[in-house]
Amino acid sequence: MLPKYKKVGKVLSVSMVAVLSLSLLAACGKKEEAKAPESTDTSAVVATYDGGTITANEFDMEQRVMKFLYPEYAQMMDMDDFKEYLVKQEVAYEYLSGKASEDAKTAGTKAATEQFDKMKASVQADQWTEMLKAQNLTDQNIKDYMTRIMTVIKDKETGVTEDAIKAEFEKNKDQFTTASVRHVLINFTDPKTQKERKKEDALKIAKEVKTKLDGGADFAEIAKKYSEDPGSAEKGGLYEETPVGSWVEAFKEAAKTLPLNKISDPVETEYGYHIMKVEARTEADFAKLTAEQKESLKSQLAAAEIDTFMQNELDKIVKEVKLPKTEKAEEGTTEGTTGTGTEGEQTTEPKTDDSTGTDTKTDQGTTGTDKDATTDEGTSSK
Repeated sequence: MLPKYKKVGKVLSVSMVAVLSLSLLAACGKKEEAKAPESTDTSAVVATYDGGTITANEFDMEQRVMKFLYPEYAQMMDMDDFKEYLVKQEVAYEYLSGKASEDAKTAGTKAATEQFDKMKASVQADQWTEMLKAQNLTDQNIKDYMTRIMTVIKDKETGVTEDAIKAEFEKNKDQFTTASVRHVLINFTDPKTQKERKKEDALKIAKEVKTKLDGGADFAEIAKKYSEDPGSAEKGGLYEETPVGSWVEAFKEAAKTLPLNKISDPVETEYGYHIMKVEARTEADFAKLTAEQKESLKSQLAAAEIDTFMQNELDKIVKEVKLPKTEKAEEGTTEGTTGTGTEGEQTTEPKTDDSTGTDTKTDQGTTGTDKDATTDEGTSSK
């Protein structure tokens, strides 16, 4: 497989609903010209593998479904190496779903139907209709895609033992340990002037805030007045019952270890200095996991097995890929080349979000970018 698209591989494997719902909502209002449906598939074969083929029309359907479910990848669909990755990924799931047990097929159909219904319910009816129309798709096209993915996942889940789930839990405890934390952030960049602050200046302000809090000032009021974290300042600096794994490392460790209701010394992260108070914390305990939480761990293990197959076995299955090359603009044209000429080399590595237990770290001051967040067809895992 293509290593640089490994992350995309997992968007497409563990807990689809949250990721897909967000992607769909982000796509609202975007339209593409619909293509006429094919009544009979007489299109050329674009991939051959042990036991089957992928036709141009089948691959076109795959791409249209991908654009519908994951609009963030739409701009990459014209890249030849990305298309090769996608067609091989389609081969993987066609091949594995074909070898799945009847029980897995039944369970996959049931899981796909449930997730489809939740996903559709998260979008307004008229938006859903317009989005389907934009890609010339039907509900059944989406269900068929999701059923294929979930069938493979359910098949791989059958080999997951309780001991394996427990081991996966131990590696991912931060997904399940939650804390309610108030904090005041003093940023390394002044939000009013957008000018960089010296660390010693930020630390001085943070210590002044701590002195006020130690003196009995109300934390919520101080946070509203001084905190430079837009994600929490108006809420009195509070992040409530949040998985600690969603925070950047230093903030996470403080949330896990600070004594309850004690005002911390300044905690430094890449954003600035934080004065923290942990108001509540629920430690992760395997014995207390819900059935749904255990199921998500099982799905993560299944996704890892699918990923191993794609990395180590798929190229042995694929016999030939014959995708037409994307036409490129003539050399010397200036289209799409605006800039100063001083920009560094830009990469085409896709962004990823992970859903169950993913560290999609977005709130300024407490969260960051989890570069290891992964993505596989139909599931996303940490």
